[in-house]
Amino acid sequence: MFNKTEVLETVEMIEREHLDIRTITMGISLLPCIRESAEKTAKAVYDTVCAKAHDIVKVAGQLSGEYGIPIVNKRVSVTPVSLICAAFPQEAEKIGFALDRAAKELGIDFLGGYSALVQKGTAEYEQIFLESIPSVLAQTERVCSSVNVASSKSGINMDAVAQMGGIVKRTAELTKERDGLGCAKLVVFANAVEDNPFMAGAFHGTGESGTVINVGVSGPGVVKHALENVPSANLNDCAETIKRTAFKITRAGQLIAKEAAKRLHAEFGIVDLSLAPTPVMGDSVAHILEELGLEVVGTHGTTAALAMLNDAVKKGGVMASSHVGGLSGAFIPVSEDIGMIQAAEKGALHIDKLEAMTAVCSVGLDMIAIPGDTPAETISAIIADEAAIGMINNKTTAVRVIPVPGKTVGDTVEFGGLLGHAPILPVHTASSAKFVRRGGRIPAPIHSNKN
Repeated sequence: MFNKTEVLETVEMIEREHLDIRTITMGISLLPCIRESAEKTAKAVYDTVCAKAHDIVKVAGQLSGEYGIPIVNKRVSVTPVSLICAAFPQEAEKIGFALDRAAKELGIDFLGGYSALVQKGTAEYEQIFLESIPSVLAQTERVCSSVNVASSKSGINMDAVAQMGGIVKRTAELTKERDGLGCAKLVVFANAVEDNPFMAGAFHGTGESGTVINVGVSGPGVVKHALENVPSANLNDCAETIKRTAFKITRAGQLIAKEAAKRLHAEFGIVDLSLAPTPVMGDSVAHILEELGLEVVGTHGTTAALAMLNDAVKKGGVMASSHVGGLSGAFIPVSEDIGMIQAAEKGALHIDKLEAMTAVCSVGLDMIAIPGDTPAETISAIIADEAAIGMINNKTTAVRVIPVPGKTVGDTVEFGGLLGHAPILPVHTASSAKFVRRGGRIPAPIHSNKN
């Protein structure tokens, strides 16, 4: 239970510091939906998702009203679809379209799980499935896709990495009238987690139970405000301040998660305490780093400050709940963080510095707009670099880049809403094509041999 002081603190965090429940995500297993044909499987998928998540929007509204905590997004994640359509991969799109219809029927924001796990190798049916991703993302409104191409135990599947560069390019081309927006619904992972409630990377892992509620809590503004109250503190005391703040935020998230699971007749999965920013002023991870003493995010010291922030957030969350999971930490999506946008516009933030930051943040290169004429092999090489960071450091990393058709360095792209806007960042022009085309698998590091 909350005591009086905690209640008052939570009220202030909500009203003045942008605390919210960023998402309630219901994970649903689709394995029981497999039938002898694509048509029958698609129907079972639609019926199952609509039945299981029928009340998710209503319950979220009730909880928001009763507890006074804004619940921004209502989402669903499903079993990786490549597994559901393994017997008929040429017709995978039918499953994607059924999922989009279900999402619209439910009134949810996004549905994740048009996904594949190919970290060690790509079966023939998975290769066919991957090629369906651009078309599905272009023709659906709410379906999101993710592909896991590497892990610390398996190494990096460079054949899949090479394939994904082309898939990202085709997705951008098929949605060029929307500045390649389809790529905002596509993320390429290393060490993908099974209980992530955030899009575009959410899917329902095969190790999860049938129906699970995972909640993502976000509070960059709360953390920044807490640091403003200790302007002369040393970094050890700053870390303690962040930990205490993360503890309070996680308590609120667990309260909502457990109640949502009860009302939706699902298991309580995890609370993901990720500082997920928005383009709104006062809701920026970059501004937290600048509050710690950086003149602008991207300058020397940024990686160290982010490492401290990420670690302190995790420590505070784990103290507050035994079910902290997902990607808990700090996100650095460029177009979705007003501070990141400002730093990029000033020329202080470049893709190389962002790559260094991904070694210590929660995810990776996220929502970065790059020139539309960037070769597919260059995108594959960016994915490979990020996968290597994840593999060696035994952490989740990801790439969500948008090669904006018809735009180049110096231009700006406007995605709108929570996706924000961003300047086109330059990428290296020296070719990586021969390296990418070698294919094969980069072996797992020596520390993977643990048993």
